[in-house]
Amino acid sequence: MLTKTNAATVQGVEAKTITIEVNAGGTVPVGKIGYYLVGLPDNAIREGYSRIDAAIKNIGYRIPRLKLVVNLAPADIRKEGSAYDLPIALAILASTKQIPGDKMHRYMIMGELSLDGSLRPVKGILPVAIQARNDGFDGLIIPKVNATEAAIVDNLKVYGIDNLSEAVDFFNGKENLKQTQYDTRSIFAETDNNYKVDFSDVKGQGNIKRALEIAAAGGHNVILIGPPGAGKTMLAKRMPTILPPLSLKEALDTTKIHSVAGLLGKNSSLITARPFRSPHHTISDVALVGGGSNPNPGEISLSHNGVLFLDELPEFKRSVLEVMRQPMEERKVTISRAKISVDYPASFMLISSMNPCPCGFYNHPEKECVCGPGIVKRYLNKISGPLLDRIDLHVEVTPVSYSELSSNKYDAETSQEIRKRVIQASKIQLKRFEKHDEIHCNAQMPSRMSREICQLDKACTVLLKTAMTKLQLSARAYDRILKVARTSADLSGSENIQVEHLAEAIQYRSLDREDWVV
Repeated sequence: MLTKTNAATVQGVEAKTITIEVNAGGTVPVGKIGYYLVGLPDNAIREGYSRIDAAIKNIGYRIPRLKLVVNLAPADIRKEGSAYDLPIALAILASTKQIPGDKMHRYMIMGELSLDGSLRPVKGILPVAIQARNDGFDGLIIPKVNATEAAIVDNLKVYGIDNLSEAVDFFNGKENLKQTQYDTRSIFAETDNNYKVDFSDVKGQGNIKRALEIAAAGGHNVILIGPPGAGKTMLAKRMPTILPPLSLKEALDTTKIHSVAGLLGKNSSLITARPFRSPHHTISDVALVGGGSNPNPGEISLSHNGVLFLDELPEFKRSVLEVMRQPMEERKVTISRAKISVDYPASFMLISSMNPCPCGFYNHPEKECVCGPGIVKRYLNKISGPLLDRIDLHVEVTPVSYSELSSNKYDAETSQEIRKRVIQASKIQLKRFEKHDEIHCNAQMPSRMSREICQLDKACTVLLKTAMTKLQLSARAYDRILKVARTSADLSGSENIQVEHLAEAIQYRSLDREDWVV
């Protein structure tokens, strides 16, 4: 007897429906196992027979001595993981006439079986749920710990179960499964991002806070350069507290990536705070951009719609930094293998920090640099010109004076106050780009659009020409200056870019490579 049920495979951050066909019939010679699995399964799926056999026996059923052919269709797509245990087990029981299989094809089913029949959670349930809704299935049957995550998807009935017995009883008509409910919009609207850190904790550094405010408002990349202990890391870690809140679409996109990577955890649901990822400088290029023999998203994709913080930038391997150049421009990364090519979104804000030299005191106002001749230049050369060109704001962080540190006054602006201005500027940009689905902030403007939107008057044109000549800036740096100036104007509520906005943008290019080492 032939029985069909449905599951899904995840490629990149999208899912594809997989039809599981099980045909039972014909005798099996004594001492042989008549179980044939076809359709490009990996080892985890092949080993599933032992789990399925034990689980079925432990709930009071059995696998008859019949020839069982299990086909995972379409057969030209490689299937991976243990999430096919549950649908295969149910299809085997139906094809051997132990449970009815007449309505099984109307559901998408996924879950890993334990030997006692209980279910373990699986990765990538959110894109699977989206695919189940798009294909019009009556419902999605998955492990209960994954149910909240899948219930984010509207117009889809999600049933969370604890073990194989519940699914068997459901298809036998003995038990009705309870639908998992999740009001995504109301819960998302009520969520207030609470942070343990605040910009008011940082004493002094008003110019650095201003630079980070511009970066947050326009989605610009930033590099902070200064001596150790000046507050670079402290400032960077407070960046998420002033970013505009995620939209519902951004939250779903971000949650989907973390779901595929298996980072949501048990009984978790929607990610409502912008990600902040801070990998160690020993990270490999594959871990940063994603990939592997079985492609997975890397740190730049896990930072999608959030912040990627690279502390001590020159300590990262050169090859690791260079692989970021293309994703920073295209805001996605393509992982290509011999038989598969997947795209991962990577629209992140890069915040990086570094010391000006190995000892950390080059150009320090009070301490003397002890690095030998050529060492400073060699240290700074670890960061290539093309990568530096892609960073909009170059900010020099100077040490905080004793009087500021010892002051007991707490009159510094809070993150909430800064965030209000950032949100207002963000609204201006959303209105500006409302006809462009892929553009949400000034930093994402392509060159042609930036020159149309960032019009300059005569005084601004003369100022920019002078800066380009003296600083020997590239064409890419020209576009970056225009975008930062536009963000500065948005923060001040100005319709046009004024000289002061352009001057502020130019000063954030003063750390270009030619001026670091005299």
